[in-house]
Parts: sequence; C-alpha cells; structure tokens
Amino acid sequence: MSGIQDIGRIPELKRRIFMTLALLAVYRIGVYVPTPGVDGRVLSDIFASAQGTLLGFFDMFAGGALERLSVFALGIMPYISASIILQLLTVVVPSLEKLSKEGEAGRRKITQYTRYGTVVISLVQGFFIAVGLEQMRSGAEMVVYDPGWGFRLMTMTTLCAGTAFLMWLGEQITERGIGNGISLIIFTGIVARMPSAIGSTLSLTVGKPGSGLNWFTVILVLVMMLLVIAFIVFMETSQRRIPVQYAKKVVGRRVFGGQSTHLPLKINTAGVIPPIFASSIIMFPATVAGFTSIPFMKRFAEMLTPGSLLHEIFYIGFIIFFCFFYTAIVFNPDNVSDNMKKYGGYIPGIRPGKRTAEYIEKVLSRITLVGALYISFVCVLPTVLIRQFNVPFYFGGTALLIVVGVGLDTIQQIESHLILRHYDGLVRKSARMKGRR
Repeated sequence: MSGIQDIGRIPELKRRIFMTLALLAVYRIGVYVPTPGVDGRVLSDIFASAQGTLLGFFDMFAGGALERLSVFALGIMPYISASIILQLLTVVVPSLEKLSKEGEAGRRKITQYTRYGTVVISLVQGFFIAVGLEQMRSGAEMVVYDPGWGFRLMTMTTLCAGTAFLMWLGEQITERGIGNGISLIIFTGIVARMPSAIGSTLSLTVGKPGSGLNWFTVILVLVMMLLVIAFIVFMETSQRRIPVQYAKKVVGRRVFGGQSTHLPLKINTAGVIPPIFASSIIMFPATVAGFTSIPFMKRFAEMLTPGSLLHEIFYIGFIIFFCFFYTAIVFNPDNVSDNMKKYGGYIPGIRPGKRTAEYIEKVLSRITLVGALYISFVCVLPTVLIRQFNVPFYFGGTALLIVVGVGLDTIQQIESHLILRHYDGLVRKSARMKGRR
C-alpha cells in the first residue's frame, strides 16, 4: 500500500494519471456516439452472428464501437497498420532508413508520415465499410436507411475523423499522461467488456437447472485465468542477458570504460503483432464468405472455423512465421555488433564484428522460437477451452496478451516516476519485476 500512497505525494504523477483517466473517459463516451444513417438494431443482429469473423475480431479492438458503428468504429487499428507499414518500409526504402537514424527530427518526420498513412487507410476502410453496410440486411430490414454516394461520403468522413481524433487522443495520453496512449486505448476497449463477460458467466451459473454451469467449474476457470496471466507476466518480463565487456581507455590521467554490462534480449520481441496478423489472415475467408454465396468459399470458411484442427495448425504456423519476421525487422544483430565494436565493447569469448553478429543472431533465433511457442500456447488455449470443453472463456489469447502487456508497461512507467523521485515504487525492491532490475 505504501507504493500507492506515494503516488499522491507527487503532484506531477497524480496530474498525469488524472489526465490519462479523463482522456480515456472521453474515448469511452465517443464509443456510444452513432454514425448517422444506420439502423443500430439491425446492425446488432448481424454482429451477433458475426462472431469468429474479421468483423468480430476488429470489434474487440474497437471496444464494441464497430458493433454500434459509432464515430470510433475503426478504432485505432488504422494507426497501428500505418505504423507497421512504415516500419516495414524503413527496412526496404533507403531514404526512410536514413531518416530513422536522424534522431528526434527524423522520428517526428516518420510520425508525420504515419499520420498521413492513417488518414488514407481510414478513408479506404471507411469506403468499404459503407459499401458493405449497404449490402447488409437482417431478413427484410436493411442496415442503411438511404444508400448511395451521400451515405458513403458521410460515413468515410465520419469514421476518418473519429480515427484521427483517437490518434490525437493517444498522442496526448503519451505526452501528458502515463503509459503508451495507443496501447491504453486498445486496453480500455478490451477491459470495458469485462462486466458483460462476468454477467454472462453468472447467468450461465445461476440459470435454469441442468443448463447452467456449476460453481466448481467457474472457480476452476478463474484459477486457470490467473495461472495464464501469471505465465504471461513471467514470459513478458523474461530476458536472455548476453554479457558484454567494455575495454578500458586512458585519456590523459582519466580512465574510461572497463565496465561489465549485458545485452538484454526479450523472449517475446515481436509483442502482440504476430497473433494480430495471424488472426486477420485466417479470419479473412470467413468474412468474405459472409458477403458472398460461392459454395467453395463457404466450405473453406467452415474448415477454418475457430477450434477446428486446420484453423489451429494455420494459426500456430502464421504466429511462428510473423514472430521471426517481425523480430528480424525490429532487431538487427549487425547494427548491434557494429555499435558494440565502435565503443570498444565485446562479448567474452567471441571475436568482435561478424562473429559477434552471428552469435547474437543464433541466440535471438533460439529465444524467438521459445517466444513464438509461448504466444501460440496462450492464443490457442482459450479456443480449446471454449470449443472442446464448453468453458465460458470470453477473452481470446490476443486480448489477454494485450491487457497484461499494457498493464505491465504502465506499472513500469509509474515505477520509473516514483524511483526518479526517490520513492520505492509500487512493489518492494526485492520483489520488483525482473524487467526493471
């Protein structure tokens, strides 16, 4: 409790936390502001049958805004997509790679390009959503009151403005609040569904005799959730530390360097990007099949139903592929080796230069495989519980990874503010998270 009490003693930290909560409250209010020209009741009926498709997947990240088709229906996903595209282009486009190495000025320029990309992606997605809504109907009732180019342009403008506002909101949280604003917006959208999930579980438990769950099953599910969360925390804070020694340099009468340190390599370098990409690719056929009447597409979508053997094989395969692919993009062993050699650093027993880069790449490949298997296990476990054992596990593995990861990052930033001002942090020094030591 002393760590929580210390938060109130730092005016700046208290102001940052209050600013974060206030801006997140603005986001949650905007989720309930509907886009004009749409029958919300008919749309809710359609989304009730769209679980397990790409629509239900993106609605999870939008915090239910897509189901209501609010002004925040696109959520923050266009910004994330634009960021990922810019990161990929930074590797293959020399001018962008040079820009990324120019420090703060280059970072601001790339951020500006990301904003432009977000607007373009939002307009494109808004157009396809508007066209898709015009084709949707529940029985004889249509979703759109007055189809046409007027509705399409209005929907594109509204959804693009909502995403741009969310992008600005996330940047304000990062700059004036605590934690990463974009991640916290996704975190809030997922956590906002907790009350309804708890209510659904209780309704199954205390429902009609013989049709509900017993209390033992509910307690077992809660214990399993806690164990999964503890496992995620352990893996997200785990590191492979490669020892690094810096040679001594004598300049005049002063001696520089000569210290021992380590190069920390995270077990899960790619974060939640692999399961997001893998889910999007696998769910795409199911989404297309919902808008077409082609028998082949419908049969293929049924084969990729969540819980089926083919779905899980493809899902795990895509996760492992994107773990290695994204890690290769964000972490370059050659650059790390060159920087170590430039400042007189070396790994004991390994020759500086090419041999060091090969050694780092070898270690990184091994721990990336462990991280990919860990992500696959966490993402597949909820599906197995739901489909095979009929357990009401309402949060997918991707959602759990995001919630736990963002929670850890936010706590670490609060700890940094406390430690900077000579407080002990939220936890005792002996129990502090490994990633902060």
